[in-house]
Amino acid sequence: MTKASRTLAPAAFDAEYYERFYERRATRVQGPKEVAHLARGILGVVEWLGGRVDTVIDVGAGTGLWRDWFAEHRPAASYRSVDVSPYACERYGHERRDIATWRARGRFDLVVCQGVLPYLPDAAAAAAIDNLGAMTRGFLYLEAVTAFDLATVCDRALTDSALLPRAGAWYRDHLAPHYVPIGLGVWMSRRFDAQLYELERGA
Repeated sequence: MTKASRTLAPAAFDAEYYERFYERRATRVQGPKEVAHLARGILGVVEWLGGRVDTVIDVGAGTGLWRDWFAEHRPAASYRSVDVSPYACERYGHERRDIATWRARGRFDLVVCQGVLPYLPDAAAAAAIDNLGAMTRGFLYLEAVTAFDLATVCDRALTDSALLPRAGAWYRDHLAPHYVPIGLGVWMSRRFDAQLYELERGA
C-alpha cells in the first residue's frame, strides 16, 4: 500500500520497494497531489474539533510527502519524521526508529501513521499502538489496511502482498484505551478535552 515499517525485516524496504510503491507513477498508490488533499482534509477535521497542529510526528514517513506538504503550507509547525527503513532514512532524511520498540519523549498535536501497522505481527503492532497513544496529545491519523479491505477494496496489483490481513476489530480494540474514533482514519486522544455530539464519533 503506502508507507512501511516492519520489525522483522526492515532490509526489505529498499530501493526496489520504494521505486515500486512510491516513485513509479504507474504503481504508486499516492503521490503529492493525493497527500495534499489528505493533509488538508485531516487538518480541517482536527481544527473543526478545536485542535491546533503546532507539532507533528510522521511515523513511517516514506518519501516524505507529508513533510513536503507541511513545509509548504504550515511552515511554522514543528515536524518530525521517522522510519524503520535504512534506505528511506538515508535517502529522504528521516530518523531511524522502530515504532514497535520506541516512543518519543514528548507528545504531538498530530501523529501520522500511514501504512505501517499491517506490516507488523500482532505483538509488535499492539506495542506500536501503545507507543502511538503515548505520543499523542491531540489526534492520530491512521491508515491500516484490514483483512476486509484486502478482500473488497484494495487493488491487489498495487498492494504489497506482505501486508498482514488483520481484522478491523483488532485495531479498534487496541486503539480504544488511547483514542476516541472520529472517522475517516482520524482518532482523538482521550487526553484531548473536546465535547462531541454522539454522531460526530465514529462507529
